[in-house]
Amino acid sequence: MEKAIFGRKLGMTQIFDETGLMIPVTVIAAGPMTVVRKKTVERDGYCALQVAFEEIREDKLNKPEAGAFKKANAAPKRVLRELRLNDCEKFAVGSDIKCDIFANGDVVDVSGVSKGHGFSGVIKRWNQRRLKMTHGTGPVHRSHGSLGEINSAKVVKGMHMPGRFGHDGVTIQNLKIVRVDTERNVLLVRGAVPGPKGGLLTVKTAVKSK
Repeated sequence: MEKAIFGRKLGMTQIFDETGLMIPVTVIAAGPMTVVRKKTVERDGYCALQVAFEEIREDKLNKPEAGAFKKANAAPKRVLRELRLNDCEKFAVGSDIKCDIFANGDVVDVSGVSKGHGFSGVIKRWNQRRLKMTHGTGPVHRSHGSLGEINSAKVVKGMHMPGRFGHDGVTIQNLKIVRVDTERNVLLVRGAVPGPKGGLLTVKTAVKSK
């Protein structure tokens, strides 16, 4: 990818453009990230940046993580992950990556973990219809219907059944950055993004920009 940054979802609001058109936007607290380590093809077999986001106390880290931050001469951070960027050479260990790497009008993909809904039935999970409320259907109005052919000795693989709903990795593609606030380290992205308020997000250059 060309560029990317980690952030936290703060919520949604609306802004107005020069013509007075209302634009729904998601507010993302993006960065700053600290470069903790650079991985190279010669030493590691691939090129990547190990970056850290969101400061925490040092006693919240385990020994390997604390050692990585100490080696990079960087403050302890909560999130420590890798980013495979096209050009890693322009970033130095210990430097910060801020939201100003993006500009107004950039098209990005936003990845996160969707809201978890726990164990859910087929109506909520798969948008199925309820059964009849009369004519002897009994107290199973929100149950699933037929599970397949009568002579089958098993349930067909992939059948829509009750189960865990949500809390999955989701990527929304081709979202437009409406505004970059470098003073507050905030990105305003048009539309909705995955996850609840406070959820961790990855904002990266769009793979399939329109």
